[in-house]
Amino acid sequence: MSAAEAGRSVAVRVPATSANLGPGFDTLGLALSSYDELVVTALPQPGLEIVVTGEGAADVPTDASHLVVRAMAYAFEASGRPMPGIRLEAHNTIPHGRGMGSSGAAVVAGLLAAQGLLDGDVDLGPDTLLRLATELEGHPDNVAPALFGGLTIAWMDENGPQHKKLLVHRGVAPLVFVPDFTMSTSVARGLAPLQVTREDAVFNVSRSALLIAALTQSPELLMAATEDKLHQSYRAQAMPATDELVRALRARGFAAVVSGAGPSVLVLADGPGQRLAAVEVAATVTDTPWEPRMLAVDVRGGTVRNHTEGATA
Repeated sequence: MSAAEAGRSVAVRVPATSANLGPGFDTLGLALSSYDELVVTALPQPGLEIVVTGEGAADVPTDASHLVVRAMAYAFEASGRPMPGIRLEAHNTIPHGRGMGSSGAAVVAGLLAAQGLLDGDVDLGPDTLLRLATELEGHPDNVAPALFGGLTIAWMDENGPQHKKLLVHRGVAPLVFVPDFTMSTSVARGLAPLQVTREDAVFNVSRSALLIAALTQSPELLMAATEDKLHQSYRAQAMPATDELVRALRARGFAAVVSGAGPSVLVLADGPGQRLAAVEVAATVTDTPWEPRMLAVDVRGGTVRNHTEGATA
């Protein structure tokens, strides 16, 4: 068995994501231009050196339980290779526990780091990366856009997780309102019912289909396309401030939805001017402070490159 070459270093960049997008529960995801960036180096001796700056720096573990390290170990084990000692330097801009895919990004970052360190020995292709990421994260709707960028449709079949990447219409301008409180994804998932009426199911099927058209061809349809009856209203009780902002924005014509499991709010604006108007609304309708982040749709997804000193690639 080969091992990652001591001294090899890779730089990884992974985008934030927003999943569900209203009606696309556990299926649709969007990559956003806020990034966690890491440099991972294989050490000549066993052990871990972890340095984290930015979002979550004071809270994330600095041992083998760090999610990036766990994902790396998972990839090395799946490849039948021993994981070397690791130095991890991470700078995070994706908020933790806010519904912007921080855990999915960490999983993808670890897998891409392993891919880079094992390059030339083990081929971790896109299908394998998506499978490993889904096994770690539990659902493909966040990890697919983090891996591949753009708008992704994710589903499971007898061969495992699958995805389709689509390009978003250039008129769609994402805006995320980030609060100073967090929400547990597992708690949020537990609030959604296990069964829904046929009428609600048909309603969401129609809106999910419409949302694909709105995001790729017809942004003027985003308001109707982001209506949902499967999960957002049930989660409202646990996130009253989020529910208040979503309702206020939608009442004024903005296509606002809960970002992922919340508590952040995603607005799919039809142009940059509409984003400024949404920020003005948010400042007047709620006592909760919301940090507006005007982002673009990331089209590349996660990237890994050789960062070894003296490398030409």
